[in-house]
Amino acid sequence: MQDQAETAKIFHALHRKGEPIILFNIWDPGSAKVVADAGARALATGSWPVAAAHGFADGEQIPRDLALDNLRRIVGAVTLPVSIDLEGGYGVAPEAVAETVTLACEAGAVGFNFEDQIVGGSGLHGIAAQTPRIAAARTAADASSCSAFLNARTDLFLKAKPDTHDQAMLDDAIARAKAYEQAGANGFFAPGLADEALIATLCEASPLPVNIIALPHVPDTKTLAALGVARISYGPIPYRRMTQWLGEEAKQALGGA
Repeated sequence: MQDQAETAKIFHALHRKGEPIILFNIWDPGSAKVVADAGARALATGSWPVAAAHGFADGEQIPRDLALDNLRRIVGAVTLPVSIDLEGGYGVAPEAVAETVTLACEAGAVGFNFEDQIVGGSGLHGIAAQTPRIAAARTAADASSCSAFLNARTDLFLKAKPDTHDQAMLDDAIARAKAYEQAGANGFFAPGLADEALIATLCEASPLPVNIIALPHVPDTKTLAALGVARISYGPIPYRRMTQWLGEEAKQALGGA
């Protein structure tokens, strides 16, 4: 069995421009096993499905200890690299973020998402505020038993309607990608971005491998690969589809009782 540091190296190496790693997001040990058995090369939790599966709303409403215990059980159930969605790190101060990252690494994570939206508030942290938080996360990850993959997420596009995405917004995203790379990030996550030309430009300009979420209006995997994407996530989509099926099956069963 590979140790955590070796697993982290494997996860880092899976991020290749034009050959994206597919992360069909999971939420508990059972879903992790199903996706692993389907042929996944790595696994990643999504904050929304993990929270929902435990009866909480998204936005760090699930207690940190519970989210980390869930991670620990997922890591123990599979042999694949596992990344966790840490949202905003359960705190604004860099020290709080560092503590959360340390605990996630101790629980077995070899990667984590870390976003720039103000959790529980509105808008995004500015670059000057977010970069020290990323730097603290990087330091904590490097001081742990492995150097986890830090996937720095910007919510610029997710918080705006797709038809409003423009060059000015892209310029902001590129500036964030460059600043986040300097602060120690390993990847750049731009959920909500769907326009092919904008994705291609971001992939070309970003010093970090780009992660796109496979929402219904987003180009397919083959197209995203051709545009230079290095990582494709599915976020809450698998959980939502599963629960929709469950609800429909339950209605049929209960209606026929």
